[in-house]
Amino acid sequence: MSRISSKFKEIRKRKAKAFIPYIMAGDPGLARTKELVSILEDCGADIIELGVPFSDPLADGPTIQKAAQRALQQGVTLHSVIELVRSLRSFTQIPVLLMTYYNLIFKYGEERFVGDASSAGVDGIIVPDLPPEEAGNILMHAKKADFDIIFLLAPTSTEERIRRVARASGGFIYYVSITGITGARLSLDPAIASHIAGIRQESGKPIAVGFGISTPEEAAAVSEFADGVIVGSAIVKQVEGSEEDLRLYLNALRAAIR
Repeated sequence: MSRISSKFKEIRKRKAKAFIPYIMAGDPGLARTKELVSILEDCGADIIELGVPFSDPLADGPTIQKAAQRALQQGVTLHSVIELVRSLRSFTQIPVLLMTYYNLIFKYGEERFVGDASSAGVDGIIVPDLPPEEAGNILMHAKKADFDIIFLLAPTSTEERIRRVARASGGFIYYVSITGITGARLSLDPAIASHIAGIRQESGKPIAVGFGISTPEEAAAVSEFADGVIVGSAIVKQVEGSEEDLRLYLNALRAAIR
């Protein structure tokens, strides 16, 4: 069982919900990212999602795009993010996901990437531009390494797509709460709860909801029907401010999700 699956099993046993914060690796530098991981864990994160900077993102809004540009200016690469995670394992065993784009993995080499990432302590990846129909090769390598490939569903997903993602996704299913990019304003459709209930009929895997969640009130509302809440752009904005304000914000999110 992967570290992510084990974490969700533990959380379910406690009848709690997972808090999954996102930060951009290397913004403003890799040393600061290590510090931020400690802060996130200290403030109650259950799983940490690290963005890998990429020049042409598909799903990222302005806040994360700017963070990626700052990281790229520091020379941050997919390899250096993997090595960052390796260094994290000297002081934490919290599950760590990478959110990246397929072009970087393709250039790196799928088999080599899965091998290097899993040996470094990365637990899985989210690749917004890799549909399960085209992921057979990397899924094969991931299965051998107990490495989770997490696929996305959205309010527009068809029944066929739900079935395919339910079968293929490892660790959990990522439900995109809006038809837009990260950081867009959240407007919770009452149909989301019933849509997620429909996904549960196809899979017993945990479902985490992300995109557009920025306030403790929104996090609390989402946690009513999701197994985990993912917060990204709003945390990336807070990282630019003081550590005290960041901790206050993270603690408020954690309290709301509980």
